[in-house]
Amino acid sequence: MVQILDEGSGLLGRMEICIAEAEKRSGKNAMSMQETFTVYLIETRLTDAAADGRSPAPNFLWRRYSEFELLRSYLTVTYPYIVVPPLPEKRAEFVWHKLSADNMDPDFVERRRVGLENFLLRVALHPVLSDDRILHRFLTEEHGWKEVVCDTGFQAKADSRLRALNATFRVRNPEKCFLEMKHYSDQLQSNTAQLLRARARVADRLYGVYKIHGNYGRVFRFESKSTVPVKPVNEWSAIEKEMGDGLQSAGHHMDAYAASIDDILEEEEHYADQIKEYLFYSEALRAVCRKHELTQFELEMSSQDLVCKKQQREELATGIVRTFSLKGMTHKLFGHEAPEQKEARLRLLEEMIEEGEETVRVKTAEWREHVDKACEEMRRFKEQTDRDLREALVNYAVMQISMCKKGIQVWSNTKECFLKM
Repeated sequence: MVQILDEGSGLLGRMEICIAEAEKRSGKNAMSMQETFTVYLIETRLTDAAADGRSPAPNFLWRRYSEFELLRSYLTVTYPYIVVPPLPEKRAEFVWHKLSADNMDPDFVERRRVGLENFLLRVALHPVLSDDRILHRFLTEEHGWKEVVCDTGFQAKADSRLRALNATFRVRNPEKCFLEMKHYSDQLQSNTAQLLRARARVADRLYGVYKIHGNYGRVFRFESKSTVPVKPVNEWSAIEKEMGDGLQSAGHHMDAYAASIDDILEEEEHYADQIKEYLFYSEALRAVCRKHELTQFELEMSSQDLVCKKQQREELATGIVRTFSLKGMTHKLFGHEAPEQKEARLRLLEEMIEEGEETVRVKTAEWREHVDKACEEMRRFKEQTDRDLREALVNYAVMQISMCKKGIQVWSNTKECFLKM
C-alpha cells in the first residue's frame, strides 16, 4: 500500500523497516491481573552502511500495540499541523458475520501486523516525522524510550477536548483552508464508512451464494445414507450408469467453487483494511482542524484582551469613559483617584499592554506557521489519498473480475462434465 516516492524517501532512504511477526504472550498488567496480549517484532537494518560495503546485523525489538499508541500520541501533540498516519483498528469494525471480531484471532492479528508496519512506513516516509528522535528511539531501543517520551512533556501540552470544543464554537473568522479541510474530512469519513458497510453486506451475500453451491455438489455426488458399511453409491449413477462419472466430476467442481470463497473474502479484507486506513485518517484531519481553531481562538482572545487594556489606558489618561463599567460609576459617585494612584495604574497598564502585544505577536506567528504548514500538509495528503484510494479500488475491481472469471471457468468445466455423460 505504501509507495516509496522520490521525495528523499525520508528515514526509509537510510533504514529498512518491517514488522516480521506477531506473538501472543501472557503477563500481569498495572493492576497485577493476568492478561493476554500481542507483541510485534520490529526489524530494522541500516541501508546506508550496506551501500558502503558493510553488512550490519539487523536490529530486533518487541513492541505492544499500546506503545504504538503512545508514539502516535506524541507525534500528534508535537506536530499539530501534520496529518499523522492512523494506527490500524484495535478491534475489528465493519465485519461480515463469518469474520471473527476477536482481537486475538490469528487472522485479525496478522492484518493488524500489516497495518502497524504500514503505519511505521508512512511515518518513516514523511519529510518531517521521519527525522524525529523519539521515532528513532522507538525503532532501535527496546528499553528506556518511554521515559524519554515522558521527559518531553508532550502530555502536558495535549489540549483538552473541552478547550477544543469551546474554540470550535467561539472562533470568529476561521480560515477558508481549514473550513475546506473539515468538510473534506467529513466527506472522507462518510464515503469510506458507507463503502465499508456496503462491502460487508455484499460479503455476507456472496458467502451465502458460494456456499450454497455446495448443495449442487451434494446432489451431483449424492451418496447413500445407508448405515451398512458399503461403498458409497451415487444415486443418479444407480439409475443411469453412464451419468455417474460426469456427475461425480461436476460435484467436485461445485465443492471447490463453494470452498474458494474463504480465500476470496480473506483477500478482500486486505483491500477493506486499506479503505479503513482512510476512514481513520479522517479523524487525523479533524485533529489538525481542531488545533487550528484552538490556536486562532487563543489569538483572538489575546487580541481582544489587548484592545481592552488599550481602551482602559485611554480612558484613564483622558478621563473620558467610553463604555459603562462599575469602576467608572464609582469615580462619578466618589470622585477621581489621586494623581499618584493614577500614574501607578497607567504604568501598570503600560506594562500589561507591552506583555499583551508580545503575546499577540507570538500567537500570530504560531497561528501563521500552523496555517502555512497545515495547508501544505493538506495538499500533500490529498495527493496521497487520491493515489492510494485509486490503487486500492482498481485492485479490488481486478480481484472481482478475477473471481468472476474463475466462476465462469468452474461452470465451463461443469458443462464439459455434463457433455461427456
